[in-house]
Amino acid sequence: MRLRGKKNAPELLATLPTLVITEPEQHKGKWSQVFGDDRPIHVELGMGKGQFITEMSVKYPEVNFIGIDMYDELIARASEKAMAVSERTESSEQHPSNLRLVRANIEFIENIFAENELSRIYLNFSDPWPKKKHARRRLTHPRFLEKYALVMNDWGEIHQKTDSETLFEYSLNSYAWMEYMMKDISLNLHRDGIHEEHIMTEYEQKFFGRGMNIHRVEVLVGEAALKQHREAKKLAVKKQPMV
Repeated sequence: MRLRGKKNAPELLATLPTLVITEPEQHKGKWSQVFGDDRPIHVELGMGKGQFITEMSVKYPEVNFIGIDMYDELIARASEKAMAVSERTESSEQHPSNLRLVRANIEFIENIFAENELSRIYLNFSDPWPKKKHARRRLTHPRFLEKYALVMNDWGEIHQKTDSETLFEYSLNSYAWMEYMMKDISLNLHRDGIHEEHIMTEYEQKFFGRGMNIHRVEVLVGEAALKQHREAKKLAVKKQPMV
């Protein structure tokens, strides 16, 4: 998706050097230095207008967030949201200090992040690329999943949301093919009403308003994430009452 009507986007981005990063390859392996701390880094691939990643940065100040998209127009929209959030929360900062917006092509994510640098990747309403001949372009194609596994650490997880039933089915099969553990699979995330703990994207709000189902899954990639899940599962089984 490319927005129109943001002719001054490049000029706006140039005024926000601490928020917007247009040459992310320079920071490969050094993102902790960019944020000035060692907090976990979560990345949204294809952030659109930035509502999700911005609100996440406010809700979870103990995590560093990066939103990535290809177009200046979308980065500009997201930067406006980031600055508006600071005003709303009466922050002295121009934008949330734990948020960065990156202009980049996701195709080359391995050139932006080093091995073990990320803890979580969000795939929210990615382009479904419905034609079979375009399958390799889907962000859950195994070739992309291999790249994600490379840049994520032992706590690595992928959280995906989509309105596309066909993309969701394809994605579940891709995760299974990669032998990843999946949990909290939902075919209708908001069946009983909006989940307050889930930050909604602009697309999600629109689709939910139309009565469309939102599909969601959490995928455990890192060994530490898998171990934690197994331990939590064992504890849950022990707490189940005897029949």
